[in-house]
Amino acid sequence: MTRLDASDLANRLGREAEAVCRHYLGAGHRLGNYWQVGDARNTPGRSMFVRLKATAKGPAGKWTDAATGEHGDLLDMIRESCGLIDFADVVAEARTFLSLPRPEPAPAPAPEKKKRPSTPAPSGSAEAARRLFAMSQPIGGTSVEAYLRNRGITALHGTGNLRFHPRCYYRPDDHGPTETWPAMIAAVTDLKGGITGAHRTWLAPDGSDKAPIDTQRKAMGDLLGHAVRFGIASEVMAAGEGIESVLSARQAIPHMAMAAALSAAHLAAILFPETLRRLYIVRDNDPAGDSARDSLVERANTAGIEAIVLSPVLEDFNEDLRRLGIDALRANLRVQLAPPDVARFWLEAA
Repeated sequence: MTRLDASDLANRLGREAEAVCRHYLGAGHRLGNYWQVGDARNTPGRSMFVRLKATAKGPAGKWTDAATGEHGDLLDMIRESCGLIDFADVVAEARTFLSLPRPEPAPAPAPEKKKRPSTPAPSGSAEAARRLFAMSQPIGGTSVEAYLRNRGITALHGTGNLRFHPRCYYRPDDHGPTETWPAMIAAVTDLKGGITGAHRTWLAPDGSDKAPIDTQRKAMGDLLGHAVRFGIASEVMAAGEGIESVLSARQAIPHMAMAAALSAAHLAAILFPETLRRLYIVRDNDPAGDSARDSLVERANTAGIEAIVLSPVLEDFNEDLRRLGIDALRANLRVQLAPPDVARFWLEAA
């Protein structure tokens, strides 16, 4: 099958995206213009979103797994959900599905049209974090994308766990009035991809900078040991504190899995995947970063994992990216990588 034929088949599936999702991702459910499920293998959960109707942001059938950064079209989803390896088998399965008669969709119960949680989630809880993330939208064309690009971060592949909320609540103090600001919502996930928390960065409406408020960032949910993840970790990964700093390092090494633990204390306590053999520590150049580095190196070595510290020239890697430029950032990081990873990741990044 040619690429054109495959594209046509994906488009045909996209025209029946909801029927495809109901057939292959029955553990999920419809949420507005998306089908929500745990992953492309039909695991119950809320991390993966499949677009059901074409919009200005993309065609129907495109999906993103916010927990892992995986994405694709409905052919990719059929491959994963059915456990297929050969593309010819994926095509055959898709054609079989398209030839099946379509049953009349069952009318949705009236309460489902305006479904609301029966009880409010406790403030700051993991459930509240999951609900906030589910209410947010992809970052393409939003002030989140503008904010990241204004900080020099343009490699946005695998960032499905970052989303945009146009009016995220912000309260200056316990007694002050509630305000709303645009916000970058980051999903905090465990090693299995389950959302345990969320991190909010309130932004100026045009994405030029953070919002002009006292507390510009705040996390919620169960954070200890977990992180905001970019890519799927295997034998090698990098971990740091801030989202912007980690994404800046990823500009230079775009194919290495990375994780942002959101603070020095949480970086020191981040959990290791069972497959991990080498951990790069994306260090911030301050006393808290030094303490996190020392704790993490000790924990990694105790677990039989090689730990290598990546140090910025200035305060952090985002400052390096913005003030020194991508070429200087790449040069600094290249000399700090282990030789096998230079061959593996640098050639991939070139």
